[in-house]
Amino acid sequence: MNRPVRTLLFSTLYPSGARPLHGIFVETRLRELLSRGGVQTRVVAPVPWFWSTHPRHGRYADMARTPKRELLNGIDVRHPQYLTLPKVGMTVAPFLLALGARQALVDVQREGFDFDVIDAHYYYPDGVAAAMLARWFDKPLVITARGSDVNQIAQHRLPRWLIQWAARQADASVGVSAALTARMRELAMDRKGQGRLFVMRNGVDAQRFQPLPPDTMRCELGLQGAPIVMTVGNLQEHKGQRLVLDAFAQLRQVRSHARLVIIGDGPDRGLLEKQAERLGVRTAVTFTGTLPNTALARWYSAADVLVLASSREGWPNVLLEAMACGTPVVASAVGGIPEAVQSVKVGRVVAERSPAAFANAIDGLLRQGVDRGQVRAYAENFSWERTSQDQLDLFNSLMPGLQPGSQAGS
Repeated sequence: MNRPVRTLLFSTLYPSGARPLHGIFVETRLRELLSRGGVQTRVVAPVPWFWSTHPRHGRYADMARTPKRELLNGIDVRHPQYLTLPKVGMTVAPFLLALGARQALVDVQREGFDFDVIDAHYYYPDGVAAAMLARWFDKPLVITARGSDVNQIAQHRLPRWLIQWAARQADASVGVSAALTARMRELAMDRKGQGRLFVMRNGVDAQRFQPLPPDTMRCELGLQGAPIVMTVGNLQEHKGQRLVLDAFAQLRQVRSHARLVIIGDGPDRGLLEKQAERLGVRTAVTFTGTLPNTALARWYSAADVLVLASSREGWPNVLLEAMACGTPVVASAVGGIPEAVQSVKVGRVVAERSPAAFANAIDGLLRQGVDRGQVRAYAENFSWERTSQDQLDLFNSLMPGLQPGSQAGS
């Protein structure tokens, strides 16, 4: 047999027309894989059922507006709905997810796309549901862990047991950092000790994220002050924006014209605005809300330093994106961050998650001086080429007798 391997990507973490930024890191990984040929794919990205599309319901309304099927960036994506139940949701979610998605997989096959392997992302509930689907459809299974699924959710007894069960069913498990894969090994997720754990780091789109003239970007974006400190991410407790604000207030004591830009939205938005008022730095802080991924290169280029103070991470793409734009980074020493930032010439990894430690790291980096061209060159080492080839090799290893073809598509 001489044709591309056919994958079915399964994950609730995947964008849609209604939620274009949701799970964009999974879509990016898939697009990079498809661009190299040798694989065809269909995507099944379930969404929780919600009864109303009224804007007052926020992100739940966005879920309700998600189309049942769409062509997104040239990729055929189905969004079957599944039920979620209050209070017991974490316990039953994998089962409801698998049941809600099953018909979508049947429909994919009926249309003539008999997929060779299920490529699932996020271990709980997605990976557990995928393990059920793989058994029902008798297909090989690869599950990629992304961070909080095995670092946080696996701390709960029943989810941990189900995650371990799914790992035993999977033909391979992937971590997006060596630290995450080590955690998976601690959880006995290496299938029967057969060495079926793989590290496949996220890369960076070096075409989308390129250095732009900092002064020009600051002028266009209306940013005044120096230095410009930036943080990007969902505004929620574990992402550390509260810590960044405290550190910024301390930094202002030695750099009185500093400005902080907070990009993103989430449940902590109001708390952060009140915190900035209380610290007396509100006029020096810009809240942009959520920005499209395609717009971020201009903001990264305008910044003097990007700060990420998360309490947990898998492999944060924002660090590579910023460095690809020539912007150095300061980040907490969690998850895959020490693997991504291995040179003091491009950033600082902060062992202590305290405002003083972050303020000192930011100030020290700025005093050292940064060669933005050197930061860009460092980021170019994190291309998608290796990861995409590793994925393709893994998929083909699960298909005895299937020889990679020369043509591929979405």
